[in-house]
Amino acid sequence: MNTVAARLSDGPTLLDGGLGQELLHRGMPGAEPSLWSANALTEAPDLVQEVHEEFLRAGADIITTNTYATPPERLAEAGLEGRGEELNHKAGRLAERARKTVGRDALIAGSLPPIRGSYRPDLVGEADKIEPQYREQAGFLAPHVDLFLCETMSTPNEARAAAKGAASTGLPVLVAYTIADPSSPEDVKPRLRNGQPLAEAVEALSGLPVEGLLLNCSHPESISAAVPVLRERTDRLVGAYANAFTHIPEGFDERADALDADASPDPREDLPPEAYGDHVENWLGAGADIVGGCCEVGPNHIAHLRAVVDREATVEDRR
Repeated sequence: MNTVAARLSDGPTLLDGGLGQELLHRGMPGAEPSLWSANALTEAPDLVQEVHEEFLRAGADIITTNTYATPPERLAEAGLEGRGEELNHKAGRLAERARKTVGRDALIAGSLPPIRGSYRPDLVGEADKIEPQYREQAGFLAPHVDLFLCETMSTPNEARAAAKGAASTGLPVLVAYTIADPSSPEDVKPRLRNGQPLAEAVEALSGLPVEGLLLNCSHPESISAAVPVLRERTDRLVGAYANAFTHIPEGFDERADALDADASPDPREDLPPEAYGDHVENWLGAGADIVGGCCEVGPNHIAHLRAVVDREATVEDRR
């Protein structure tokens, strides 16, 4: 087991929160919608580093690069074809500088996102078409990161393509699936956004060097129902980091709607740090090894989760 994998396995690990939404709240300059958070790399790099630093000071064990909107295909859509290498390297360096500035011995995860939009299994495309793109982006980020986080995957094929691309670097890989929010209180069977059960999500990664399976960017209530199921299905590390959105609008197109207040998901008002922390305690109790936050989960949430995770670690040590 390598050093990074050993650290991930050594008690509960705390991820950071939602970098992109935090940048928006802090006045990230507007941009071509498909650029979303990538715009901050050119227009406000100090802001990106500032948010990384705040998550580190809040106690995050892992910070995630600002590369959710920098797959080469997505940059090309915004008229930035050929700048993938430059912007991914820049994002990696900003995370490195933040870690050095704060002086916290944290890990840096390279974010590998859905290439053609979040929550849209209909847009994923063929695995053999997207895997080379993941391999390319992972290659750009590899000099700056300790591991990869393939996040907000909505289909098993998407997750497998991302994981294979990330694993080509030889660095540890985590894969996070986004799951469907139930249509009614009775609809509690966890499933992916394309309707496939979690069992198929786990099976899709069989044979790949993936250290852990996580659930992300879904309602915390949905994740609470899914963590025990995921824990039963795999011997790998299990994790969770939810969003704090009221809902994802039907047909949401992240590449067109991310900066449109009328079309974007609305933040919930019932998930302050303490309430979100209650959900995280449930995940830890159900066997989660890695926890954190996604969209609308900020540094204040992570500071509260630091206490939650430390308390859980103390309980584990006494057992």
